[in-house]
Amino acid sequence: MNNWVNDIQSKLLAEIADLHGAPKGAYNIRANSQLAARNTTENIDIQTKTDKPGIDIRIKNGTKGETVHIPVVVSESGIKETVYNDFFIGNDCDVTIVAGCGIDNCGVHDSQHDGIHRFFVGKNSHVKYVEKHYGSGDGSGKRILNPQTEVYQEEGSTVEMEMVQIKGVDSTVRTTLSELEKGATLLVRERLMTHGDQHAESVYTTKLNGEDSSADVISRSVARDNSYQKFDSIIVGNAKCNGHTECDAIIMDDAKILAVPQLEANDIDAALIHEAAIGKIAGEQIIKLMTLGLTEQEAEEQIISGFLK
Repeated sequence: MNNWVNDIQSKLLAEIADLHGAPKGAYNIRANSQLAARNTTENIDIQTKTDKPGIDIRIKNGTKGETVHIPVVVSESGIKETVYNDFFIGNDCDVTIVAGCGIDNCGVHDSQHDGIHRFFVGKNSHVKYVEKHYGSGDGSGKRILNPQTEVYQEEGSTVEMEMVQIKGVDSTVRTTLSELEKGATLLVRERLMTHGDQHAESVYTTKLNGEDSSADVISRSVARDNSYQKFDSIIVGNAKCNGHTECDAIIMDDAKILAVPQLEANDIDAALIHEAAIGKIAGEQIIKLMTLGLTEQEAEEQIISGFLK
């Protein structure tokens, strides 16, 4: 790993992808807008796009138990890039894809990475997708991340998405569009924390087009200091289907949170549910932990850590 990235970039890779060396299987590591390292396997091919920045990842039919890592790290102030990554997952696959971006900005210029990902998931395939965002550095330049994701699921497929942003990102707008065919399932688990003057928006649009398709989109978040969050989730039922979306948020200090769950039923057998809850940490929870020897601040951190697990 040391031959590919510097010490700061190595720390970012550990935060966003739990990498402490070369990963097993297929990978494509991008550092400061350049390819740092790549590996392909018999079943997973990665090719650089010829018409715009980004890569094509092709996974053969029947591929099971393999992982693809495609993290991005930025450690120079002032870098602004948009990258287009397309995933073509064959039929009857079971794979894990680990993405994410880490920005360390110690300068005065804003650094920004916008990753645009499209997933084409074959019949009866299972995909777990993990996307983590992290920011560090003591510069006045901002750390900006605006991921856009499109997911197209064929019959009987399942996609699990873990979307995490816990620290250091000044501004983010996460936009996710999903379209599901017959019997397909989508599970989204978002974990988000903002602090300082950070701004974060999450926009999920899920279209249940096929009979017996289903979606469960859940966000858990904590807003601290003067930060702002918006959760905007719409589930569209275009057939006999089951859909659920939920926002559960803790608000602290002078933060602001807007939750906008929406449902649209275009079929008499579309069963759709939405839930939203925003509130502060209960005083009795803090008092109970303080009786065990924790300070008030330690009690708050313990509650938040458990909430965002």
